[in-house]
Amino acid sequence: MSNVDYSKMSDRQLKDYFMAHRHDCDALSAYLERRKQHKKEIITSVDDPDFDAKIVASIKTQLAAAPERDLTD
Repeated sequence: MSNVDYSKMSDRQLKDYFMAHRHDCDALSAYLERRKQHKKEIITSVDDPDFDAKIVASIKTQLAAAPERDLTD
């Protein structure tokens, strides 16, 4: 069992910690639990006639927010 307090880590720190300590099952559990808490927005559906436009708009929004948000999580 690990003595690391995962709750004090940012999302990025927790991911980096887990990537460096892949044997730490508690870190994996904490990371997966935190990922589960993030709401996933549904942008469009496959049969939407504006599918491409909505995807491009979403990508542009994410890129504009990149300094504030870690897109690698």
